[in-house]
Formats: sequence, C-alpha cells, structure tokens
Amino acid sequence: MKSVHEPIRECISCGQKFLKKELMRVVKNEEGIFPDPTGKAQGRGAYLCKQSACVEKLIRQRRLDRAFRGRVDQAVYDAVIQQLAPIQDEMTH
Repeated sequence: MKSVHEPIRECISCGQKFLKKELMRVVKNEEGIFPDPTGKAQGRGAYLCKQSACVEKLIRQRRLDRAFRGRVDQAVYDAVIQQLAPIQDEMTH
C-alpha cells in the first residue's frame, strides 16, 4: 500500500517544520496580502505556526516584510492576529 504524502512547511517566525494543515497561511497575489484560511488561494504563501511567541516575533521583527520582500501594511498584521486569536484562546484553556 502506498503511503500518503503530507506536505511540510516551515514557520516564518520560529523556523520549525510542521505539517501544512497545522500552520496558518498568509498569501500575496495581485489582490494584495491577506490571511488564507483555506490554504488554497493563488499566489506566494508564507506560513506561521499558532504559538503566541511566534505571533509576537512576527510583529516585532516584521517577518511578513521579509517573506514577501517588501513593505507589508500594518492592517495585514492586524488581520493575522485577529485570525489567530480564537485559536490561541483555545490553546491556553
């Protein structure tokens, strides 16, 4: 029986490797930069794990600017935080 390939991606904050479905994807395409909860939007993607330390590092070091090789608006960072807030609440309880 064939084994199923699970895609592995690297968190842009901590550098650890995770299964793609365990990470949050942020995508850049002609429409702009935005969180991609489906993980299937067209464009260049950057992946972020759901640990609060990684989210803090993402903001402090402006990791999306580096990943997308350009200035990323603060609204994008706010959208990422808002998207991850419910998940981080579940992790703390």
